[in-house]
Amino acid sequence: MPLPEPRADLALREGYHSPQVEVAVRLNTNESPLPPPPDWLDALADELRQIPFNRYPDRSASGLREALADFHGVRIGQVFCANGSNEVLQSLCLAYGGQGRSAAVFEPTYALHSHIAHLTSTRVVEGQRRPDFSLDVDVVRDVIAESSPALTFLCSPNNPTGMAEDRSSVEAVVSYAPGLVVVDEAYGQFSDWSALSMIGDDKPLVVTRTFSKTWSMAAARLGYLIGPEEVVSNLERVALPYHLDAFKQAAGRLALKFVGEMEERVGLIVRERQRLTAALNKLPLTVWPSQANFVLFRPDRIGGDVVWRELLQRSVLVRDTSSWPGLSGCLRVTVGTPPENDAFLSALKEVLGDQ
Repeated sequence: MPLPEPRADLALREGYHSPQVEVAVRLNTNESPLPPPPDWLDALADELRQIPFNRYPDRSASGLREALADFHGVRIGQVFCANGSNEVLQSLCLAYGGQGRSAAVFEPTYALHSHIAHLTSTRVVEGQRRPDFSLDVDVVRDVIAESSPALTFLCSPNNPTGMAEDRSSVEAVVSYAPGLVVVDEAYGQFSDWSALSMIGDDKPLVVTRTFSKTWSMAAARLGYLIGPEEVVSNLERVALPYHLDAFKQAAGRLALKFVGEMEERVGLIVRERQRLTAALNKLPLTVWPSQANFVLFRPDRIGGDVVWRELLQRSVLVRDTSSWPGLSGCLRVTVGTPPENDAFLSALKEVLGDQ
């Protein structure tokens, strides 16, 4: 007998993936180039021995949420945790999107905002950024007026462009939007400011974050949201029972004891980002300013796809974003360790010089 067909619109979707190939220098997924602090790993190993693995984890993740609330100066009821910030985004679409509702995005931006909205049967409405990839609040106003979205997504710093939205732009979007404004700050710690300072129970604004980048915990898949208590309560309604395992809860809670080490990593990556950007600006490239842990660039004389393949032949992997909306010929490089960045720059100069 033939297998049943999935829902019809699923055939139109492709999964969101990053190439995983064996290379000497991997700079394509915006991970931290540094491992977590050894003392964190020791503390986590000790805690794991105390976990009653035959029992379900704390369903409310109260210890982790309380630690995050203390860290951000908010109440525990304003914190929602999930399996990576992607599940946070999915929970938002489940709670506030769905059939008959829409989500607004402004391209180019993080592809998963649209992808997750589509998967939850939420209609996606798109606006375009300016040619320099900055957000045009007039375009935002018009898109919102025409579609009345239940969710409006902003990514700050924006992936893949690296540009952060300024406070006045976010305030304007919140004033225009009839629904919930979601500021995705997966790279927020690398930026000059954060929308977290704008959170309030009377404001339809949430901020999502992740432990994957600055906390060096991409393998753990842990993310969270800060927002109004009513929003958090609604997200808890769509979360699966015991969705956050005891390991993640312990890993995140213990990570918050190592804020100093995290800030040192952020400082190093910001300095390396500045060095990398300065070096790229001396080459025949168009380079966009970044407040994230990556830099977007486009070769001036040859195709980005050619440069990507040539770098791969030299065992350097960057992200080919040339097929993304508005990013023809563009590549994105994650800021790595100083030796990794040196290797990337050396390979890139060699590729550009050979053409």
